[in-house]
Amino acid sequence: MKEINSARIEFLSRSANEGFARAAAAVFASQLDPTLDELSDIKTAVSEAVTNCVVHAYPDELGKILVRVRIFEESVLEITVRDWGRGIEDVQKAREPMFTTGGEERSGMGFTIMESFMDKLRVRSLPGRGTTVVMRRTILQREKK
Repeated sequence: MKEINSARIEFLSRSANEGFARAAAAVFASQLDPTLDELSDIKTAVSEAVTNCVVHAYPDELGKILVRVRIFEESVLEITVRDWGRGIEDVQKAREPMFTTGGEERSGMGFTIMESFMDKLRVRSLPGRGTTVVMRRTILQREKK
């Protein structure tokens, strides 16, 4: 698939930066002319991925988070969220609904939400080395009026 456009941002794992990441991804995705529902889905998925980095990758320290957004031909949006934190011991277990390592206040639904709002979700992680989440969504093209 041919890449049409891309951008990347890097920021500290402060919870305040979650809103920045979701807004940046939504603005970038806007060039594909998504519906408001599609934009909302994208923003929610990015929020979940970045929040996972803040809560799970760097629970006791600040670290860096990278968000890369890319557009491919055929209106495919790809969003990568990467951290260099703790990593995930068992990715399959972590992707199960209601599983969390974040305490009682966490729902354990982050990966499930990302998967439900995007067409594809890939998670790679190495304990002690960090996690990379890659999400893809095809933005349906509407007829121009």
